[in-house]
Amino acid sequence: MSAGGGKKAILAALTANAGIAVAKFIGAAITGSASMLAEAVHSVADTSNQGLLLLGQQRAAQEADQLHPFGYGRNRYFYSFIVALVLFTIGSIYAIYEGIHKIQHPEDLTSPIVAVVILVIAIALETYSFMTAVKESRPIKGDASWWRFIRTSRSPELPVVLLEDTGALVGLLFALAGVGLTMITGEPIWDGIGTLAIGLLLGVIAVILIIEMQSLLIGEGATPAEDLAIRQNLVDGTRIDRLIHLKTQYLGPDELLVAAKIGTVPGLDVEALAAAIDDAEARVRAAVPAARVIYLEPDLYRAERG
Repeated sequence: MSAGGGKKAILAALTANAGIAVAKFIGAAITGSASMLAEAVHSVADTSNQGLLLLGQQRAAQEADQLHPFGYGRNRYFYSFIVALVLFTIGSIYAIYEGIHKIQHPEDLTSPIVAVVILVIAIALETYSFMTAVKESRPIKGDASWWRFIRTSRSPELPVVLLEDTGALVGLLFALAGVGLTMITGEPIWDGIGTLAIGLLLGVIAVILIIEMQSLLIGEGATPAEDLAIRQNLVDGTRIDRLIHLKTQYLGPDELLVAAKIGTVPGLDVEALAAAIDDAEARVRAAVPAARVIYLEPDLYRAERG
């Protein structure tokens, strides 16, 4: 995923969430709806999250230096991890607390129709943000399912935005249901139940994001398809006749480190060996563009090594 593609989805989400947050706070003040207030806090958290994702991209673009010779690409993973924590602490815990409070101490809504109108407008804006993220993700996702894309993507921003927008849309439906059932039944407890449902939903999404971002922060290797392509292109069958072992790790969403020990045929002089290594690196980079950092160690294969 290019940083530009991810940035378009992030900016769309930031713009939508900022506008929605203002509208929801106004609606919560007018109606006294707990689910509306929970959704307003959720939108503030989401807006902050988009800012953190943009900051992560900016920090990741710093040039490598002596302290960080492989660059700062993992900043994008770090700030995405912070996003997951913000979503959990601000969005989920607050909504759960508010929902339990409103269930225990129900309060009648004032002008609930205002809340309904605001929620419908918010759904339209969130749908625009969600569809932008879907459009940006499709070329990268390929034939994989959306769940597999979220689980296996080495680029954090689009999965984060997709999950946030999905949570926002479902949360808005919970809020709409809570307000609507309160209007129909006259029982304000439904507003508290809608708020609690929003909090639990955000908690589930936050846990998924925390698990995925933690894995990326520790360091994930090439995808199975990339690993196969690397293995196939390292060996040419003439000068390099086998791969002894291979290790890979993503240094950032767009930069893959490849380290391998390769078995070379006996009798190659230094010039021929250097050419063989250069050609192998070129083949790997052509097959896996993210493989920008490649270290190959030539050796003579010995069967007893296994």
